[in-house]
Amino acid sequence: MSVVGIDVGFQNCYIAVARSGGIETVANEYSDRCTPACVSLASKNRMIGNAAKSQVITNFKNTVHGFKKFHGRAFDDPLVQVEKPKLPYSLHKLTNGNAGIKVRYLDEDKVFTVEQITGMLLTKLKETSESALKKPVVDCVISVPSFFTDAERRSMLDATQIAGLNCLRLINDTTAVALAYGIYKQDLPTPEERPRNVVFVDMGHSSFQVSITAFHKGKLKVLATAFDPYLGGRNFDEALVDYFCEEFKGKYKLNVRDNPRALLRLYQECEKLKKLMSANSSDLPLNIECFMNDIDVSSRMNRGQFEDMCAQYLMRVELPVKAALEQSKLSRDDIYAVEIVGGATRIPAVKERITKFFCKDISTTLNADEAVARGCALQCAILSPAFKVREFSITDVVPFPITLRWKSPTDDGLGECEVFSKNHAAPFSKVITFHKKEPFDLEAFYSTPQDLPYPDQSIGRFSVQNVVPQPDGDSSKVKVKVRVNVHGIFSVSSASLIEKQKGEGEDMQIDSEPMVQNESRAEDQTKMQVDQDGQSQGDQQNEDNSSSSKEGASGDKQDPAAGESKPKVKVKSIDLPIVANNIRQLDSDVLNNFVEYERQMIIQDKQVKELNDAKNAVEEYVYDLRDKLCGMYEKFITEEDSNRLTLMLENTENWLYEDGEDQPKQVYEEKLDALKRLGQPIQDRHREHEDRPRAFEELGKKLQLYIKFVDSYKQKDERYLHLSAEEISTVEKCVSESMAWMNSKMNAQSKLALTQDPIVKVAEIIGKIQELEDVCKPVINRPKPTVDDTPEVNDQSSGAHNGPTTKQGQTKPGTKEMEVD
Repeated sequence: MSVVGIDVGFQNCYIAVARSGGIETVANEYSDRCTPACVSLASKNRMIGNAAKSQVITNFKNTVHGFKKFHGRAFDDPLVQVEKPKLPYSLHKLTNGNAGIKVRYLDEDKVFTVEQITGMLLTKLKETSESALKKPVVDCVISVPSFFTDAERRSMLDATQIAGLNCLRLINDTTAVALAYGIYKQDLPTPEERPRNVVFVDMGHSSFQVSITAFHKGKLKVLATAFDPYLGGRNFDEALVDYFCEEFKGKYKLNVRDNPRALLRLYQECEKLKKLMSANSSDLPLNIECFMNDIDVSSRMNRGQFEDMCAQYLMRVELPVKAALEQSKLSRDDIYAVEIVGGATRIPAVKERITKFFCKDISTTLNADEAVARGCALQCAILSPAFKVREFSITDVVPFPITLRWKSPTDDGLGECEVFSKNHAAPFSKVITFHKKEPFDLEAFYSTPQDLPYPDQSIGRFSVQNVVPQPDGDSSKVKVKVRVNVHGIFSVSSASLIEKQKGEGEDMQIDSEPMVQNESRAEDQTKMQVDQDGQSQGDQQNEDNSSSSKEGASGDKQDPAAGESKPKVKVKSIDLPIVANNIRQLDSDVLNNFVEYERQMIIQDKQVKELNDAKNAVEEYVYDLRDKLCGMYEKFITEEDSNRLTLMLENTENWLYEDGEDQPKQVYEEKLDALKRLGQPIQDRHREHEDRPRAFEELGKKLQLYIKFVDSYKQKDERYLHLSAEEISTVEKCVSESMAWMNSKMNAQSKLALTQDPIVKVAEIIGKIQELEDVCKPVINRPKPTVDDTPEVNDQSSGAHNGPTTKQGQTKPGTKEMEVD
């Protein structure tokens, strides 16, 4: 079973795998450890990753990048509308209102969902990991930003299904980093000691995240998270681009923003310049040849200018850091270390801001680019039964408070309750008890829209069905379990109706702890109760601590009361159906169609690759053979045949760039076979000419060895006196025949011209050597016979025993003992 962790970034992706007792970051087919988050659609196939990035300039309208921000978002979303003018490709409004991506694929205009594009990228990452592991990959753990909402997380899970992956967990970026940091630490405090509090700062290409994590031996607990989803490395790139656009407009009279290709080139050069300035404080040049309208442009920039230009972004660095510290209720003195990851944290000014805030040096012990992927792989190894990993539990948090609102058709008013507060532990389950006579709806939404980086605060609507009153007409007790699962996704996971067997009329209260005893006054009690059930990892533990037996089963249940116990009553629990309607959720039928279409595209890509390989094989053979005909093969072909073959190679080359530009795979294979029928004999003659002398030399050495052996026997060499005359005669005969065969073949071969096919081939000489070895080697290597030792008979009365013994007097293995009367 494979264990794979994937960091799907805004700009680049990283893959880490568990093998050989550790975690490795794997490289792609370009020997690059990072794969660009880029998909290019063409007339025949798709290019993904590095191949797609090379198409950003030349095929910019159909090369999709920077699409991670569009997960789970509507076309009319303000963020989508802000991003739309910056994109070289087109966005399109789908029938369900979501943002789609319009490109030209297979010579047709196609609109793909963000889930499909991400699924294509994940398909490529899956192939890369399978190539590294040499086995199929299905299970994985994938990272997402900690500020992703339910809709965005569901969208990412749909993308994993399209790619044929089973995502064991969507893990927050900073949580994965914390795991990669903590699991290797041997000196973490015990549960009885004060925790080790570590701040993790992750500034990537498009977002800034901060988390504060408490470590104990064998576990980590996220205390608080904060973020700026609109601050990242690309903001600094855009600042440089804006500056140079204005400069080139005045200096060269070029309006760069009117030319998408030139603008993309400028973005690429500004990113390179930004990285150079992080390592160098002197003036650095920016030069772009044939930038626009055949004009070369140049300029200069230094780190001081750059930091002044980006002051507005640098001021925003402290805000999430300060917010996280306040939410955790810790002081700066309580912080053990500050770890930074993410490409943008390499900017010196960003480091200075973080160092100044915490008044301590920041740590860079983690790989800034690969830490998230490594944490994902560790989490996958923990969840996988195929790997034994040190016990390490993870408790994450809910990034935004979640409130539940309910209403039944005949209710006069609404009721609501905050079921998960900000930074509440996750994964976590709570059981809510309602008193209802009829089906009712639950609406889940985020309580603080002002803090939400998403325009719609709604999570979904859940209808609890088949609710009926008790036989006596009273309201039924309905237990509803709500949960934030390992992916960070909210759901109403189950509902059950508790049917009373005896009278039961207690009121319930809202409580934030598991109910043990009801200590509230009667006038403070309400018609709803919240029980909660925390879980450390996954859904393995009991998910309903306060529910009764299942349908058809009965048991005793004791309800709490103020200072005394209620009499036992028998109840029956009946499961109720729940109809969920989550926002921006793909229908199962649509998702299945996407999965099937992805399979078709994979087949199409494979066919195009095989076709290109067949065409490239013809082109490669033409160039290779033509060069060698004037070089190493020149002596092995007649002038007439050389002219004929050269003409054929030229005709094939011309055909490749004219009529053969787009032909079926079989046509290229037939062309290659026709060329090989003429070219292969020449190659064979050259190879045989090069290898034949060495083969004959090896045969000659063997013959000399066995001739010397026969001579030694005839001279009564004591080493061979144990051999019979018949055996020596056989050896002598075989040597003589082989010698004659070799001489005849060498003489015949020497009379042939190099342009003729050889009389004897290297394979025949090797066969003759093997034949000689089979006859002679068993004779020459036969050992002398040894004299059997007669077992010594010892007198038992003296305590002796038979056979050789060890120092302890025990018989050696393999020897026999005998008794003598």
